Amino acid sequence: MSAAVRIRAYAPADLSACLALFDGNVPRYFTISERSEFEDFLRAGPPGYVVAERDGRVVACGGWYARDGEARLCWGLAQRELHGQGIGRALLDARLQAIREAGGVSAVSITTSQLSEGFFVKRGFEVTEREVDGLAPGLDRVEARLMLQEHRA
Repeated sequence: MSAAVRIRAYAPADLSACLALFDGNVPRYFTISERSEFEDFLRAGPPGYVVAERDGRVVACGGWYARDGEARLCWGLAQRELHGQGIGRALLDARLQAIREAGGVSAVSITTSQLSEGFFVKRGFEVTEREVDGLAPGLDRVEARLMLQEHRA
């Protein structure tokens, strides 16, 4: 990674940058039909949503929420041309740290695809469920979970 990544809270001014990140990940990682759902989510001002900046530009975004003692990661994505440069890892680490600091959570889960499952498995998540073409044709729905007490930062 050539420059440091700074993680900060999402602000309404980040909307267009986050939508551009989404658009850059279609059709490989997301379907165009998900864009309006993502935009509605962002316009609602989601708590726990953050952006990663590098050189003053938003290059990744992602969030989490907690319910019933478990946290769920949501809408995590990075600029496609920057995949593999540690930005996603920095974003995931920041979200896991925020979850730990919030307390009251013993596990973190995510719905992802087969294209990203390896990223999460390398970081201690275990695949708990898989549905072929569960997100879209060619995109399997993969459920994965991380038990926080077992995770080493």
